[in-house]
Amino acid sequence: MNEKIAQLRQTAGREVSGRAVSLRRKLLHRRSFECAGYARDDGLWDIEVTMVDVKPEDFPLTRGIRLGEQPMHHMALRATIDADYRIVDVIANSLATPYPGICDTISPAYRQIVGLNLLDGFRSAVQKLFGGVAGCSHLTEMLYLVPTVAIQSLVEERWHRRDNGQRPFEIDGCHALAENGEIVREVYPRWWRQSKQGSE
Repeated sequence: MNEKIAQLRQTAGREVSGRAVSLRRKLLHRRSFECAGYARDDGLWDIEVTMVDVKPEDFPLTRGIRLGEQPMHHMALRATIDADYRIVDVIANSLATPYPGICDTISPAYRQIVGLNLLDGFRSAVQKLFGGVAGCSHLTEMLYLVPTVAIQSLVEERWHRRDNGQRPFEIDGCHALAENGEIVREVYPRWWRQSKQGSE
């Protein structure tokens, strides 16, 4: 077993719990996501997500043995969006799958998300389009990551547009950005609302 796997055995639990795990564990599977956002020269943005599944040891599949540390799944997608978070282009690619020649044929179907807005019912639309046999469960899971990566990638752009008269969509999106909270009063004073007192 290689050194990286041995290290993962020892450190993974500490990252979750904040303390070392005293018992011995065997790594069975590792799924890794990598997400990135890029500004393009044409005023658009590319949001990219990759997913890799590996097992530390050889694993039998119906179509042969997948060697340890060789990807069981390796998939990538790129969504190109405009400043309003609308998808203008998408590319999905299945680079490694358990069933080559079958799994990878669904990728073109994901062009159906072109025209959708990441901030307006995107996840429910994805589920309707690609639920069950209409899609690949892994590519669909990757799509769910795109909105939050896009939001983080366009933070500077959104900041420059904060005084455009529209209520920032992130208000009330989480507990830290409650409209009656300290952060909204500091960053978006125009949209801050004092808490209503409950009736006796």
